Amino acid sequence: MTIEKPSRQEISEILTKAKRIAVVGLSSNPERTSYQVAKVMQDAGYEIIPVNPVIDEALGVKAVKSLKDIEGHVDIVNVFRRSEQLLDVAKEFLEIDADVYWAQLGLVNEEAYNLLKEKGYTVIMDRCIKVEYANMK
Repeated sequence: MTIEKPSRQEISEILTKAKRIAVVGLSSNPERTSYQVAKVMQDAGYEIIPVNPVIDEALGVKAVKSLKDIEGHVDIVNVFRRSEQLLDVAKEFLEIDADVYWAQLGLVNEEAYNLLKEKGYTVIMDRCIKVEYANMK
C-alpha cells in the first residue's frame, strides 16, 4: 500500500476538531524540535501530553512513560521517534483510545502505515503538525 498524505483540507479539519495531543518522544530540552513544536501547539490551546519514559515533565506537564498510561481520549498521537520505531508506537497506539496517528516531518514507516490504515485509522506521515497548523490560518 502506498502512503497517501491527507489533503490540506482534511488536515485542517483534524486540527480544528482536536483538543488533546500526546507527543511521543517529547523532549524537556527547549532546544529540541519536539519541544519547540509541542510548545507552539500548547500555546495554540491544545492540551499536550508528554510521552517519554526518561523525563519527568515537559512544558509544565507531567510526562507519562507510554501511551497506555494516558487516561481519557487522545485526539492525535504525534510521534517524534526514528522511522524504524514507528511500528512499535503504532502497535501501542492500537491499545488506546486515539483518533489520528501523526509521524513528524521526515518520518515514514510503511509497515506502521499499513497496519493502522487496514484498521481504519487516519494516518499522517512526513508532515510537521506545527507547519500544518500555521497553514490553517
